[in-house]
Amino acid sequence: MKSSRSMPITAITGLICAVAFTVIAVAVQSGQISQFDRTLIDAVQGREAPGLTGVMEFFTSIGNGTSVALITLIAMTFLYGVLGHRRELLLLCCTMLGSAILNSLLKICFIRERPTFHRLIEVTGYSFPSGHSMVAFCLYGTLAYLLWRHLPGRKRRFILILLSLMFIVTIGLSRIYLGVHYPSDVLGAYFAGGFWLSCSIWLYKRFIVQ
Repeated sequence: MKSSRSMPITAITGLICAVAFTVIAVAVQSGQISQFDRTLIDAVQGREAPGLTGVMEFFTSIGNGTSVALITLIAMTFLYGVLGHRRELLLLCCTMLGSAILNSLLKICFIRERPTFHRLIEVTGYSFPSGHSMVAFCLYGTLAYLLWRHLPGRKRRFILILLSLMFIVTIGLSRIYLGVHYPSDVLGAYFAGGFWLSCSIWLYKRFIVQ
């Protein structure tokens, strides 16, 4: 009964995210979102300061492939070794692997060059959608979903959601601050990640959880 009730929620969420991503993608391709991007870039990078740069470099570092793999491995060890949940490992692994593959495919489809206004670090590859932001959304979104059921009390669950949102938002902001992504890259990544996470949870509930 619980799974059947949650299925429409994940389906609706996935549909909303897919539509939102499509709108952003069309705006990116047509160039209609350029002013929005530049305005937000100026606002974010206008707060540049040595201390803040260090913070942003830290958050962007925990969103790279090596850090994400390490965090995922630690989470898998906790889920299996401490909580004893094998099926939850499958959801985490499939969500993370799928998000990386989907992001790579989307980057190839859109072939958007990175901004060149004011870069504080150098990176390679295409810009849309942001890989750091999309993977962070899927990682911390999945962990929040899995840990939610094991945390008693509203206060602990509130802290869990707050921490997850903090990491997701700050990693996305760090990419804009450091000059390696447009704001629309980050927003597009969030919606693409939301779509994939919704699909993954729906499939998990439909075929894995009985």
